[in-house]
Amino acid sequence: MKYYIIAGEASGDLHASNLMKELKLLDDHTDFRAWGGDLMQAQGAVLVKHYRDLAFMGFTEVLMNLRTIFRNIDICKKDLLEHRPDVLILVDYPGFNLRIAEFAKENGIRVFYYISPQVWAWKQSRVHKIKRTVERMFVILPFEKEFYQKFDYAVDFVGHPLLDALEDKQSTFPNRNDFLNNNNLDAKPIIALLPGSRKQEIETMLPLMLSVRSSFPEYQFVIAGAPSQTETFYTQVLNGEKLPVIHNQTYELLFHSEAALVTSGTATLETALLKVPEVVCYKGGKISYFIARSLIKIKFISLVNLIMDREVVKELIQQDLNTNQITKELHKILNPEFRAEMLQNYKELAQILGGRGASALTAKRMLEYLRNT
Repeated sequence: MKYYIIAGEASGDLHASNLMKELKLLDDHTDFRAWGGDLMQAQGAVLVKHYRDLAFMGFTEVLMNLRTIFRNIDICKKDLLEHRPDVLILVDYPGFNLRIAEFAKENGIRVFYYISPQVWAWKQSRVHKIKRTVERMFVILPFEKEFYQKFDYAVDFVGHPLLDALEDKQSTFPNRNDFLNNNNLDAKPIIALLPGSRKQEIETMLPLMLSVRSSFPEYQFVIAGAPSQTETFYTQVLNGEKLPVIHNQTYELLFHSEAALVTSGTATLETALLKVPEVVCYKGGKISYFIARSLIKIKFISLVNLIMDREVVKELIQQDLNTNQITKELHKILNPEFRAEMLQNYKELAQILGGRGASALTAKRMLEYLRNT
């Protein structure tokens, strides 16, 4: 069967690659063409475009790159018609993917969506476009099924694929000594810094995260390098200062860390499922943030708090994200008593998300729909 898959960022690349792996187990004749990343390519996808060429953050950044975005949309439309897949599988990334979904539907291509856009947070009007253009939606957060029911749209809740990805990965983690030696780190306990994957957010977040180092001399601060960014880029952001930047080992880094400062996004949930106390950080451009706040309909920005429907991890947003506040909250999560409470909340979070098998269940249901309808 011919599959055309579009993922626009690192997390989408991860989850799409795991879905592809499961589809290959059920379908002996898979043919994958994709917009995504290295992980999808490793599963056999012919890569049309890498996600590093697609990621723009915030309203102003999107406006500045509109010409590139529309050019990519045109390239994708043309490529879809040339290759005529049996199904188009979209992975999150709504600004791009919903346009492609509409085009595919108009041209008789079946459309599945894996990992719902966060329409429950803002732009709820997008649900109507989803109902018109997406044949089947596969959601990974428990509250999303109920949300879509309000719009009379039945979706499949398949559980969160991170549970699979993390459990599989943990069996391969090196022990602490090997991890430290392999990455030229000293024996001090680690505070992990996850400043995001896009250039704009890293340039904003990383200096703020590093501004608290002098208050924690007994710890070493280690940066999780985004797969889409080069060492040269981090050297520029750090103004030439030699600090450890570890690429392609974010899960291992978190696993061996005492605490983490994490830019909002999927990484907040990954950190929680790896049982690492965290402070969630976010600071965007003033115009982008003002527009977002006027549109967003949710109480929290981190997936941990959204799923738990209460504040489990501290969110430092915009003006609250400063050296004093980061220092205060980091001291808190390093306190054994506070840490124990957070870890207990993480345990509850994992239970709410369900058990293993999200990628396998999604692949199974997709093939059932494709073969039977």
